[in-house]
Amino acid sequence: MALPLPGSPSSSWAVFRERLKHTFSGADPRVCTAFWLFGLINNVLYVIILSAALDLVGPNVPKGVVLLADVIPSFLTKLCAPYFIHAVPYPVRILIFVGLSAAGMLLIALTPSYTDGGTIATKMAGVILASLSSGGGELTFVGLVHYYGPFSLAAWGSGTGGAGLIGAGAYAVATTSFGLSVKTTLLASACLPAIMLVSFFVVLPLQPLRLHSKVHHGVPDLTGDNEEEEEEEEDEAEAEQREGLLSSERPPKPAFASRRDSSSAWARFTHNLVRAKALFFPFMLPLLLVYVAEYTINQGVAPTLLFPLRKTPFKHFRAFYPSYNAIYQAGVFISRSSTPFVRIHNLYLPSFLQVANLCILASHAIFNFIPNVYVVFAIIFWEGLLGGLVYVNTFAEIRDTVAREDREFSLSATTVSDSGGICIAGFISMVFEVWLCNWQVRHGRDYCKKL
Repeated sequence: MALPLPGSPSSSWAVFRERLKHTFSGADPRVCTAFWLFGLINNVLYVIILSAALDLVGPNVPKGVVLLADVIPSFLTKLCAPYFIHAVPYPVRILIFVGLSAAGMLLIALTPSYTDGGTIATKMAGVILASLSSGGGELTFVGLVHYYGPFSLAAWGSGTGGAGLIGAGAYAVATTSFGLSVKTTLLASACLPAIMLVSFFVVLPLQPLRLHSKVHHGVPDLTGDNEEEEEEEEDEAEAEQREGLLSSERPPKPAFASRRDSSSAWARFTHNLVRAKALFFPFMLPLLLVYVAEYTINQGVAPTLLFPLRKTPFKHFRAFYPSYNAIYQAGVFISRSSTPFVRIHNLYLPSFLQVANLCILASHAIFNFIPNVYVVFAIIFWEGLLGGLVYVNTFAEIRDTVAREDREFSLSATTVSDSGGICIAGFISMVFEVWLCNWQVRHGRDYCKKL
């Protein structure tokens, strides 16, 4: 058989395949599939709820109400839960989160619409339940990657990125192309959390968690005198790795089972506070900054980035915002899937670039200097790339740099930054959008009033 000539397409494809094979060497397909589905299902309901905001509250209620109801409970969960959730076994957490998600979506779907006399407060209660599940799910699954290696984090990030595209697209297709009612679409969405059950109990190899449960939820000797038990645990872990049940790493020793943390619940809590403070500047702050900037763009600035229709591919001004959102979600999906190929170690650089995007787009909304909408498309896509890069690389850096015994807590605790950033941006945007629109109207650009 003739060998491909150097530089030929077949030669380039062979080199690409070899590089791809090397990149994903050691990846467990079951682990990757499970974590991709975790990321998708945990985030897709959040996206569907935001996509349905207008249908949920009607035209006379600010859509920021839905955003805040969808984010604040998640933020509070991520803020508090890392300090006690380790006491709840992972299987129990999954059952709780699935129940909350399904109950929340059913409450939203079965409450009559505002036109039929339904109360917005009841629907918002359903949104809050789904938000609690999403927040608890994120800190749980990000903490869970501690036991399954770097490919689990890459798969989780890719799944969360795909949730934006799939959630927004599925809601639009179901309610427009297929003509399904909002109620039917939301009822169907209430079935999605069941996929999380299958992913955890059927797809995911559970041996690493059984070892964790044996040590943490059993009755281990944490006094430091039982060396024999520790050696048996290490032998078990090595045997599991040889059987191919884990990724290429040894299963890490469970956090919260170290000798220094075992004296009392209060001592553990104060120790965790110290650990959380140490996470703020290297990890939490850049993630917070990037989310404040990008969600202020998405919620506060993007609705005012409008151009005369004759200079755009659109026929209606309402088409600008969903188009911006789709382009943004595409950038997020690509960058959140990038860690096997690209790693960013300086987390502040993309965060500051995101702040620069906010300044550029807000300045254009005021001074109208960007020549056409296609430049805005490019900036919005770049915004999505930066946001996704900071998200996945923050947790990748924690995996690489934080001590093994502190890693599970650190991964879970840092998730508070994205929800905190969205909350801050939500309050800023509710004021900023109105101010920008009024400025434009006063200066002869009344497009934002035609939405």
